[in-house]
Amino acid sequence: MIKYKITLSKTEHEQLIAIISKGVHSSQLYRTAYILLNCDKGKYGDKIIGQQISKVLKVNMRMIDRVKQRFVEECFEACLERKPSERPKERKVDGDLEAHLIALSCSKAPKGFSRWSLRMLADKAVELKYAESISYETIRKVLKKTS
Repeated sequence: MIKYKITLSKTEHEQLIAIISKGVHSSQLYRTAYILLNCDKGKYGDKIIGQQISKVLKVNMRMIDRVKQRFVEECFEACLERKPSERPKERKVDGDLEAHLIALSCSKAPKGFSRWSLRMLADKAVELKYAESISYETIRKVLKKTS
């Protein structure tokens, strides 16, 4: 396992002290600031070992290692900000499928039923080859009236 050494400059140390002492910040930012301040091996640091930090802050040692790694490999600012999501968000329902679903839901219900259920709409959309597969929850989201 790689040991990462944190050495904060005076300005970085002051920024972290400012985060802790004033303003409203997320709990993640406070936790990261405390971890960086306590792991600092420079002349401004408290030089506390990882087990003590994990006990006091009630975080896992792995969390401390990840913060240290991000500080060393990326930068100070990246360490304080949340990582953007790496998952691509693809829409499963385009405008064409949405129009077909709305038209289908407005049509007459199948024989023996008074109205369309979400599951029946999903099954019918697959049967009519509007989509390869679609869940009733996706149908609900499409048909839900929101702005």
